[in-house]
Amino acid sequence: MISLAAADALAAELDLDVDDLAICHACLSFVSFAIESGDDHKVTCSIRQIAPDLWAEGLAEPVGMALRRARERGVANAGEAIRSVEQKGPRSYVVRAIVRRLAAELWARAQGDLFRMGWQPWPPRVGGA
Repeated sequence: MISLAAADALAAELDLDVDDLAICHACLSFVSFAIESGDDHKVTCSIRQIAPDLWAEGLAEPVGMALRRARERGVANAGEAIRSVEQKGPRSYVVRAIVRRLAAELWARAQGDLFRMGWQPWPPRVGGA
């Protein structure tokens, strides 16, 4: 199986962009906030909680494509990562590393702005007001 360190290195090499993925940014932001807190336990817990939802919501297909492309480019551990993801899905180190990377990317782009992180005002604005 692929190690956590190898999964992190591979996640950094994948052609995935948080703004191009049809996933819930507000959901992903829970991981972003945990990363910004600096509490590794919170980060791990939030990734374990959110990854299955993001996976079911549409992360699975782009991750599979990105991993296959990485294997074609000869990226280290890509073949092993594909097997891990096929066996464990969102519970694999690879998917967890990808979710962590995407959450960090979301935070960096939004700079803590809740609206840019997918949150909506409540109560909803009516008529553009």
